[in-house]
Amino acid sequence: MSYGRIQGHLSRGEMVLLDGGVGTEIYRRGVYWRSNGIERNPEVVRQVHADYIAAGADVITTNTFQLTRRSYLNLFHDIEHMRHIGPEGLENKAEMLVRRAVELAREAREQSRSATAGEVAIAGSISPLQHCFRPQLAPPNDELRTEHGETIQQLKESGVDFLLLETMNNIREAVVASDLARTSNLPFWVSFAVREGGKLLSRESVAGAAKAVEPYGPEAILVNCGPIEDITLALSELAGATRRPIGCYAHIGRYHPPSWKHAFFPRFAETDQVPPEKYLTAAGQWAAMGAQIIGGCCGTTPAHIQALKVGLPKSCPPRQASRSVGAR
Repeated sequence: MSYGRIQGHLSRGEMVLLDGGVGTEIYRRGVYWRSNGIERNPEVVRQVHADYIAAGADVITTNTFQLTRRSYLNLFHDIEHMRHIGPEGLENKAEMLVRRAVELAREAREQSRSATAGEVAIAGSISPLQHCFRPQLAPPNDELRTEHGETIQQLKESGVDFLLLETMNNIREAVVASDLARTSNLPFWVSFAVREGGKLLSRESVAGAAKAVEPYGPEAILVNCGPIEDITLALSELAGATRRPIGCYAHIGRYHPPSWKHAFFPRFAETDQVPPEKYLTAAGQWAAMGAQIIGGCCGTTPAHIQALKVGLPKSCPPRQASRSVGAR
């Protein structure tokens, strides 16, 4: 029912608002990566989702970005080493946290006092298996199929409304994940991470990426996890490459490993010059270019989404698509 409302908006050419940064917002509230806050600070995770609902988001995203068994296994030599020196049950920890992450999003929706909270859709976040900025590290296809398949099944069984394959950094992994998403019988969107010049991080073209995933039936194609100017360039190419609904969400601030640094941290204040009103200006340009789905990536906050809710048009102008790419 919740995703049916989103489909209605998309079919009528109306705007759909995503939430903003989830992991970075949790971090901004003083909770670090350990267990993604899901285990030790569930109230913070739940409140982040609730605040995005209150800000006007039509979609909230599960706190499951890069939450896979590989994320834990990468810290050990191999599975035997993990079992030898790690705590009991660590090899199953990711699955437990994924399921709990979905519960927290559902609880936030159920407990929200917003009049439209029950219509908010929950997107199950699925990211590249390896570091999202290192496309050359993408595993072989058989490993991609096995591990993305596990996460998709976990999200589906936990009750997400649709799947968001986000920050996909190369076409090959996006195609494998899209094929698996298609067979899950859940609606899904695909979003590609971009770099300078509006290219994928793999340096493949956005148009080529859209053309590659279209046969698998995504209900929308987006670009994300790049600075505003890179997102704008990528969106321009995407708008002419597909007739499917398109969208985008940019990151703000600077990546200072192991985390993002934003104006919320005084010693890094110079790295973030994108307050909500400035982000809204960029989003208005994206809407004029045909973006029907707009939200925020790393560093954006409920205040940014509230600005979009108030300032963006309720519908998008008609968009002409390239004849070289098949339409739905």
